[in-house]
Amino acid sequence: MQGDDQSVAAATPVLRAAVVGAGYWGPNLARNFASSDDWELAAVCDLDRERARAVARASKDADVETSVDELLARDDIDAVAVATPAATHYEVVLKALRAGKHVVVEKPLADTTERGHRMVEEARARGLVLMTDHTFCYTAAIEKVHEIIAAGELGEVLYVDSVRINLGLVQPDIDVFWDLAPHDLSIMDYVLPGGLEPEWVSAQGADPIGAGKSCVGYLFLPLPGGATAHVHVNWLSPTKIRNMTIGGSRRTLVWDDLNLAQRVSVFDRGVDLATQQLNRLDRTETMVSYRLGDTWSPALKEREALGAMISEFADSIRGSRAPATDGAAGLRVVRILEAATRSLASGGREVPADVTAEPVRGLP
Repeated sequence: MQGDDQSVAAATPVLRAAVVGAGYWGPNLARNFASSDDWELAAVCDLDRERARAVARASKDADVETSVDELLARDDIDAVAVATPAATHYEVVLKALRAGKHVVVEKPLADTTERGHRMVEEARARGLVLMTDHTFCYTAAIEKVHEIIAAGELGEVLYVDSVRINLGLVQPDIDVFWDLAPHDLSIMDYVLPGGLEPEWVSAQGADPIGAGKSCVGYLFLPLPGGATAHVHVNWLSPTKIRNMTIGGSRRTLVWDDLNLAQRVSVFDRGVDLATQQLNRLDRTETMVSYRLGDTWSPALKEREALGAMISEFADSIRGSRAPATDGAAGLRVVRILEAATRSLASGGREVPADVTAEPVRGLP
C-alpha cells in the first residue's frame, strides 16, 4: 500500500506558485508554499527587492522579481498568491488571470463590489480558479464547527454573536470593519447553511480617538428564517477576544479561538418557551423553562490553517472545481462590508446588502 501511495504522489505533478507582496502576510504564504508537498515556490515579487530577497531566502531560495508584468510573463508559474493592499487587488488579480494563472488573494477579495464582480467573472470566463484566503475557515476548529452545524447538532440556527476585539493597529487606509470583520463574516458564510446572505445591513461606528475612521464598530445582519447575526469589532480594547456564539434550537456552540485547550464547546443548555392560556379573557402568558444539559468539547487535530488553505487551492486546481472559499464567497463578504460603509454614512440605517445582484458591467 505504501508503494501505491508513493506512485500516486509521484504521478501528481507539483504546482509552481509565486507570491506577490512580501509585506505582512506574504512571508507566511511563501513559507507554506515552500514547505508543501503540493507546491514549489517559484518566485517572490515585491517592489522592494531586498524585502523580496529576504522572503525568498527564507523559503528555499525562490527567484526574486520586482515587476508583476515580468513575473506573469513567465510560463513556469501555475498560480499566483496576491498579498498586497486591498486597493491593488483588482489590478494585480486581473493581470494574473489574463496571463492564465490561477489566483488566491488575501482578504478582502476586493475594495469594491464592482471590482470583485469583475474578478469573479474573469476567472469564470477563463476557466481558472479564483480563491479567497479566508484563513480561519481552514482551522481545525472552524472545520469542526462547520461539521457540527451541517450534521444538525444545533438544530435551527437562531442567532450568531461574534466579538473580535484587541488593542490593534489602526490601519491608515481602512476602518475597523474592513480590517477585522472579514474574518467573522467569512466564518459565518462558511459554517451557516446556505452561506451568509442577509437582506440588509445596519452598522454603527465610533471614532473616540479622532483617527478619521471607525475604530469601534457594531454590525447587525438579519438572517433567513428570522435568525440574526451581530458582529462587534474594536481596535481599542486592552483585552483580546476572538469569540463566536452560535445559538440553535437544540444546542448552542461557542468558538473561543484563544482557548487553546477548548476552542469549541457545545452546550445542551438553553431556554424553552411554552404558552399557557389563562382565564376567560383568553390571555396568554409565556412560561420560561431552562434546559441545563451536558457540555462537551470535541478533540481537534491542530494544524496550520494556511497549509490547509493552499492544499485546498491545489486540489481545486487539479480537480477543476471551486475551492471552499472561492471568489463568490469573497464577494459575499465584500458586499456586506460595502453595505456597512453605506449604513455608517447614513447614520446606521438599514441598507440593502445586495447579495444577489447581477455582476456590474463596463469595468476595464
